[in-house]
Amino acid sequence: MTGHACDTVIIGAGPYGLAAAAHLRAAGVDAKVFGRAMDFWDEHMPKGMFLRSGRDASHISDPHSALTLDGFERSRGRSVARPTPLADFVEYGRWYQSRAVPDLDPRRIERVTRTAQGFRVTCDDGEPIEARRLVVAAGISPFARRPAELDGLPADLCSHSSDLAQPARFAGSRVIVVGGGQSAIECAVLLLEAGADVEVVQRARAQRWLGRSHRLGRFRALLFPRTDVGPAFLGHIAGRPPIFTRLPISWQRGLAMRSIAPAASGWLRPRARGLTITTARSVVSATRSGDRLRVRLSDGSDRAVDHLLLATGYRINVARYEFLAPLLSSLHLVDGYPLLDRGFGSSIPGLYFMGAPAAKAFGPVVRFVSGTDFAARSLVRSITKPSGAAIDRFSAGRVFEAR
Repeated sequence: MTGHACDTVIIGAGPYGLAAAAHLRAAGVDAKVFGRAMDFWDEHMPKGMFLRSGRDASHISDPHSALTLDGFERSRGRSVARPTPLADFVEYGRWYQSRAVPDLDPRRIERVTRTAQGFRVTCDDGEPIEARRLVVAAGISPFARRPAELDGLPADLCSHSSDLAQPARFAGSRVIVVGGGQSAIECAVLLLEAGADVEVVQRARAQRWLGRSHRLGRFRALLFPRTDVGPAFLGHIAGRPPIFTRLPISWQRGLAMRSIAPAASGWLRPRARGLTITTARSVVSATRSGDRLRVRLSDGSDRAVDHLLLATGYRINVARYEFLAPLLSSLHLVDGYPLLDRGFGSSIPGLYFMGAPAAKAFGPVVRFVSGTDFAARSLVRSITKPSGAAIDRFSAGRVFEAR
């Protein structure tokens, strides 16, 4: 079968894939995008949730700063609430796609192999596409973290928070939510509001709440960066990869951990009244008991529940992208993350990674929508640099393996 050819194939049509396409096309690069626009946000996040990031940190980057949430509001003739509702953000992303990538190809990429000229990607219908370069912006769905002690439990009794699309289906059920971050507390609140009996179980000694009051006015910008990533003052470093990556590795590690430490937005707190939050404990085992689960906590107490919801985050390992299997033997990984240069290029020439898989190289900002601007502009500079230009690696990249 003879397929089409293009300069760059982008796998993924979430914020990073769309931003990459918009910036590359504006620079004259022939980029073709595969995937369904905003499908992870639409299918793997609970209906009724809001974005944790502030409004200024929720714009998907485009080269002319025209496809912002503000532009979306003007186009639709209505305002978007703050914090941003999930449904509106999904609609915004699809509005962005319709303008920046109207020719989006919804097919799934099943296999990627190397060729003398670059790469061959095979679509789910069998059609091969030839490309000089490949940008992986395939999201975090394969990386959902499930504790080993809970492996083997059936999905109807134990699931990850990324599977909680419809909280209403748990009305009348007894549910334990494991975790203490935004996902855990917001999922618990949505379940509570849907009529479930909910208990949150977390290792922390107290629930941590984020308070970034808009009453600070212009002084808020002095404390927190527009990227809305990281603690007060230090966020100005965590949100700027060129600065972040010049820190000693141990400092990078500490700041990254502080920037993504489990916490819930302060605006959730009033809705969490009446929510049972059990701290300083963890789930050590869960066994099936008829149609329910018997859950044992680290203090020796037991719970009989209808469902265990794991808001336990994500563990990056790009080897879990099944389409990359033929390339893994040549791909340099550290703890599941690809080694990247300044332009998000990997150890395989022409192969780039964007979004959360780039966090070990660039810091926590690329885990969030606000990181799309830095990532897309860096990608464009790398791809459009003069032929034969040397790869310029971050100083942090040279000691990457020591992390």
